Amino acid sequence: MADARMPEKFYELAQPLLPAEQQPGPQGGRRPVGHQSVLKVIWFVLVTGCRWKDVPQEMGCCGETARTRLQAWERAGIWSQLHLLLLTMLREQNELHLETAIIDSTQVRAFGGGDATGPSPVDRRKKGTKFTVLVDREGVPLVIRAAGANRSDHVEILPTVVSFPTVPGKPGRPRTHPEKLYADAGYDCEATRSLLRWLGIEPHIRRRNGDHGSHLGRVRWVVERTISWIKGLRRMRARYDRSATSIDAWTSIAAAVVCLHILSAATS
Repeated sequence: MADARMPEKFYELAQPLLPAEQQPGPQGGRRPVGHQSVLKVIWFVLVTGCRWKDVPQEMGCCGETARTRLQAWERAGIWSQLHLLLLTMLREQNELHLETAIIDSTQVRAFGGGDATGPSPVDRRKKGTKFTVLVDREGVPLVIRAAGANRSDHVEILPTVVSFPTVPGKPGRPRTHPEKLYADAGYDCEATRSLLRWLGIEPHIRRRNGDHGSHLGRVRWVVERTISWIKGLRRMRARYDRSATSIDAWTSIAAAVVCLHILSAATS
């Protein structure tokens, strides 16, 4: 979905959110690696899926330095700010439609285990992570939430909906939740429907034992396309990072990259 070379637009959007570049102290010393070089390595690892220690030396930044910055910037909330910035730009371009939301999930192998992992029920109980993805009616990723692979979909739906972003960009009070939510039979639960209605959200969830031909797939297909875009970023196909900080950073960056892809297509 994305080229291994970071586009200049990504750096232009991220640069104002990053902390000031560090300078050598009064006693001199080597200048720290610049933010642009670090971002190039983070983009490269996300797209190619390579290990940190396999980052080519000619990129000007080693993998360990990039991983340290990735985690530090996640703790500072920079990746989520970048995602929100792109959502705001999409809304300003009338490319974000928050009245309708669609939710679905996908599972990936977690090599070495770590935070937010669990025995996968579809992969012989091997350690895995479930990504729950919430998108708008056109497939723009609003939330990507990581949890253990053994977590049931109907347990993850409410925390994901509660994480619905408050996106500015137009006059008036920003929306705090969608009007309608579409989901497949994995989220079928009457208690969930009741809670969604209490939140002011109209649930459209396919029932497990219902007849085929619900036609909900005409709306839900965009979330499956977005998941394919996310997994087109090779680092999102399998988990190698063990810490929750790293995986939360990757989910926010992946959402931002997909938003950038949609924004570029809309403005080209």
